[in-house]
Amino acid sequence: MGKDQLEVLNALDVAKTQWYHFTAIVIAGMGFFTDAYDLFCISLVTKLLGRIYYQKHGAAEPGSLPHNVSAAVNGVAFCGTLTGQLFFGWLGDKLGRKRVYGMVLMVMVICSVASGLSFGREPKAVISTLCFFRFWLGFGIGGDYPLSATIMSEYANKKTRGAFIAAVFAMQGFGILAGGTVAIIVSAAFKARFPAPSYEVDPAASIFPEADYVWRIILMFGAIPALMTYYWRAKMPETARYTALVAKNAKQAAADMSKVLQVEVEEEQENIEQGGNDFGLFSKEFLRRHGVHLLGTTSTWFLLDIAFYSQNLFQKDIFSAIGWIPKAKTMSALEEVFRIARAQTLIALCSTVPGYWFTVAFIDRIGRFSIQIMGFFFMTVFMFALAIPYQHWTLKENRVGFVVMYSLTFFFANFGPNATTFVVPAEIFPARLRSTCHGISAAWGKAGAMVGAFGFQYAEKGIGVRNSLIILGVVNLLGLLFTFLVPESKGKSLEDLSGEGEQENATDAV
Repeated sequence: MGKDQLEVLNALDVAKTQWYHFTAIVIAGMGFFTDAYDLFCISLVTKLLGRIYYQKHGAAEPGSLPHNVSAAVNGVAFCGTLTGQLFFGWLGDKLGRKRVYGMVLMVMVICSVASGLSFGREPKAVISTLCFFRFWLGFGIGGDYPLSATIMSEYANKKTRGAFIAAVFAMQGFGILAGGTVAIIVSAAFKARFPAPSYEVDPAASIFPEADYVWRIILMFGAIPALMTYYWRAKMPETARYTALVAKNAKQAAADMSKVLQVEVEEEQENIEQGGNDFGLFSKEFLRRHGVHLLGTTSTWFLLDIAFYSQNLFQKDIFSAIGWIPKAKTMSALEEVFRIARAQTLIALCSTVPGYWFTVAFIDRIGRFSIQIMGFFFMTVFMFALAIPYQHWTLKENRVGFVVMYSLTFFFANFGPNATTFVVPAEIFPARLRSTCHGISAAWGKAGAMVGAFGFQYAEKGIGVRNSLIILGVVNLLGLLFTFLVPESKGKSLEDLSGEGEQENATDAV
C-alpha cells in the first residue's frame, strides 16, 4: 500500500525475523508433517492389506488388493482432501484463520485413530470403514493447506516470506520420512517377535494373525504429532491482515501482533472505512484482476500433482518392476512391508527432503517463477530419460542408475513446483479471498493427485510402466508452459501483489 499502508501491516512487512516466526513455522509445519504422514503411509501397507484380506488358498502368488479396491484405498483420502480444501478455504475467509485452524486439527487426530480401528474381520467391512475414515481424514488434511499457507504468509515479513511458507510445506518431507521410519520399526519389531517363512516356502505361515496390528499401528501413529500441536494452535492470535483488512479492525490487529512479535506499531483507528474494492470471487473485477493468476495456480498445481502423486504412491510397484524389491512370493508379509518402507525412506532421505530445503534456501533469492520453471524442466527431462530407454534400466546392472534418476525427479519436484505451487497462491490474492483461492488452487492439485492415483493404477496395467512414464513427462512439460501465467511475488508486500495497495491509495486520494 506504499506510504499510505496501514502501520501494522507495514510493521509486519519490515519486521526482523524473530523467534515467533520459527514458532509459527513449527505449529503450522506439524500439521503438514501429519498431512504427509497420513497421505503417504497408506502406500506402505496396501500390499499387507492384500495379503491379510485377499489371500486365495493355493494361489501361486500372495494375495493383493483388487484394482478397484487398491484405487479406492489409495485415492479416497484425496477425495476428502479436495472437499476439505474448498470448504475450509472458504470458511477461513468467512470466520477467520484462527477459529477454523484448531477444528481442522481435531478432525485429523480423530480420523487418524479411527482409520486404524477399522471394524470387522471380513474384507468388505474392513476396507469400507477404512475408506470412510480416510475420506474424513483427508477432509481435515484439506483444511490445513489453505489455512497454514495463509497464516504463514500473513505473519511473515516480505523479505523472507517465501522461505517461511516453503519451510511449513517442507515439513511434508519429514512426514514422508517418518512414515517410512515408523513402518520399518514396527515391521522389524513384529518380524523379530513372530518369525515367518517366505510365501513360496509356506503360504499359510508367511502371514500370521498379529500382522493385522502392523498396518493399524502405522496408520494410527499419525495422530500423535497433530495432537501435540493442538494447544499451540489454539493460542495463536488471528493474523493482523485478516483482522485489519477483512474484519476492518486495525486497532485489534496492532494489539494482537504486539503480543507475539516485537514490532513498534503506532496507535491505529479502531475501525477502517469500507473501500470500494470489495469485489467477490465471481465478479467481473476479480476475473479482470486475478482470473489469469487463478488459472495459472490451479493448472500448474493440477499438472504437478498428477506426476508427483503417481510417483509417490506407486514407487513400490516401480521398484518391484525393476527388481529393486524382490518378488512378493520370495518374502514373508512383514519382510515385504519392511523392504518397501526401506526403499521409500531411502528415496525420501536422499532426494525428497533435500529438495524441499533447497527451495527454502533459494526461494527468496532466485524467486518462485525461476524455481518452478527449473523444476518442471528437469522433471520432464528425467521422466523421458527413464521412459525412452526403459528396457535398459530394467537390466540388473543398471538398477542403481534407475533409482538415481528416479530420485532426481523427486528432488526437482520438491526443489521446484511441489513447493512453489503451495507458496504463490498464499501471496497473490486479496486477504478476504486469500484462503478461498488457495483452497481452490490446492483442490485442483488434489484433482490431479486423484488422476495420478486412479489413472496410473490402470495405466500401469494397461499400457505398461514405460508408456505411463512418457505420459507423466508430457504432463510435466505442460506444467512448465502454464507456469508463465503465474506472477513473480518475491520481495513484494502482499497488499501490492493483491492490488489492495491500490485500493487504499485510491481511498486516501478521495
